[in-house]
Amino acid sequence: MRFAEVQFLWLLFSLFFLALFFFYSYRRKKLLASRFVSLSMLPKVATSFSPWRRLIKSTLLLFALAFLIVALARPQWGQTSNHIERKGLDLMLLQDVSSSMLAEDVKPNRLTRSKHEISAFLESLSGDRIALVAFSGEAELVLPLTLDYGAAQLALRDLEPGWLMPGTDLEAAIKKGIEVFKDSKTDAKYAVMVLMSDGEELQNEAVTAAKEASKLGIKIYTIGIGSLEGVPIPVPTRSGEVAYKKDAHGNIVTTRLEEGTLKEVASVTGAKYFYANPTEFQLQKVLTEIAQLEKKEHESTLYETYKDRYQVFLFLAVILFVLEFLVSERGRKKARPSKHRFLESE
Repeated sequence: MRFAEVQFLWLLFSLFFLALFFFYSYRRKKLLASRFVSLSMLPKVATSFSPWRRLIKSTLLLFALAFLIVALARPQWGQTSNHIERKGLDLMLLQDVSSSMLAEDVKPNRLTRSKHEISAFLESLSGDRIALVAFSGEAELVLPLTLDYGAAQLALRDLEPGWLMPGTDLEAAIKKGIEVFKDSKTDAKYAVMVLMSDGEELQNEAVTAAKEASKLGIKIYTIGIGSLEGVPIPVPTRSGEVAYKKDAHGNIVTTRLEEGTLKEVASVTGAKYFYANPTEFQLQKVLTEIAQLEKKEHESTLYETYKDRYQVFLFLAVILFVLEFLVSERGRKKARPSKHRFLESE
């Protein structure tokens, strides 16, 4: 036997103190009664009072509470075996974390909105392994391929600009994704990348990396984030005042969405490009697209589950509570011989 909620068993210790309370209460009542009548005369005066009945009621109550606590701890025994077959893809999310992603043309800013949409995207997945790569001037694997969507959510929250080299290197992101797929021995037919960026690449080598992915059979869906017109890039300040990024000459640096590269990256891999406008991010459309792709059949997994048996202890607790309620502390009053009968007997 095992307990699914073993922490509730600690409550059993409280029954010891409850038993002490019952004993103390009985002794105190007995002490108070002794102030008015001697203990030897008490049974004759309180003829209906039964210490044994009181003991039985207390014992029933204690056992009823004990069974109730055990029921709360969810005792389990007996196992059932379930075979679960899983079908899915290996999805690589490539998220741009360069400083330009702080631009507020997509509210509240490009990166925050992207993280929010990815979070909702993860909640829609089922059976697909997920990995996360963050990139700016370099690319870094944040989360390896996993079915743990909770871990993916936690990794996503920590993505912020500034911890990688400055710039935007789409090539590095794509190559990192290819490297992870190879290391994981993923069949490229079931490998998909989703690249989210404003597309402002400096090296212009992303298409070359995309062609390499295409040769392996990897599709890269791209999502362009930002407006087509230049907007300033906010810079955090200690005072909390609004400041914007400037170049060496003191001019405000602007950023805008560069769709050309993103469209070509998607095109050469046989995937699609989506524009994330302020009202619709398009990530759910990517989910619709990949849902139509052939999915890999993974080995069935055998899960051993225990059967809950708390019902037995709950039933016993209810029975004992009812019995405790029905048992009275007072017995039948002993019949005293009447005065008339005494006289007649004479």
